[in-house]
Amino acid sequence: MSAIIKLSSPATREFWEIPVLYEDEHLLALDKPSGLLTSPDGDQPDRPSLSKLLHGGIERGAVWARESGLTYLRPAQRLEAETSGVILLAKSKPVLIALVNLFSAEKSVKRYVALVQGAPAENQFKVEAKLAPHPIRPWLMRVDPKGGKRSMTVFEVRERFARYVLLQCELLTDRRHQLRVHLRHVGLPAVGDQLYGGRPLLLSRLKPVYRLKPNQTERPLMARPAVHAEALSLQHPITGNPLTITATWPKDLTVAVKYLRRYAVG
Repeated sequence: MSAIIKLSSPATREFWEIPVLYEDEHLLALDKPSGLLTSPDGDQPDRPSLSKLLHGGIERGAVWARESGLTYLRPAQRLEAETSGVILLAKSKPVLIALVNLFSAEKSVKRYVALVQGAPAENQFKVEAKLAPHPIRPWLMRVDPKGGKRSMTVFEVRERFARYVLLQCELLTDRRHQLRVHLRHVGLPAVGDQLYGGRPLLLSRLKPVYRLKPNQTERPLMARPAVHAEALSLQHPITGNPLTITATWPKDLTVAVKYLRRYAVG
């Protein structure tokens, strides 16, 4: 398979060039872009999803599918639409089952980076807070000590800025919106995560002398939740060998951190 998979949605006129991070006869790992669903959403049936687009490519015999002789491809993990980074797919149902069992048994390491508002007191800390769907707004998750499911995330400060921090985050469990809700729970909402209390990152709030041209509106440096799935480590489901897959930062996160280093040091 080529190093890039090209996907398009005629319905929404969107186009993606998705980097291949790893491939063998059993597995395919991709660098999922932010904004693309992993699987179809019942509440938004017309919204494109990675799973549906890949399946469509296999059915019509797209070049990337023919090169690898693909007849089956399914995501084995959860990766939210807003989150970019490593996503692992299985090339057969037995491999999918093996991967799901690995993830369910918490025998993998999922490492994220998150740019957050605020400043934790410690450079390393852990959040254990049970999560459950919001009773009135089911598209949201919330901390629920009595009715929630066990959820645990370990955090480490990578870099501190004025009013912002870059965190390394390791998910020891994998609940819906886990990372974002745990960040909000400790008063460190992800930049751009307006669903959970985060604000877009604006250059005008960082740069001492900022001028916007007349009749123009400032575009945020980071408008979506600043969360990126940077690395996935696990035992290969067939060979048993250790496997680590990494994804470079997307452009918006790279640019945001560049300007923070320039104007928000300390």
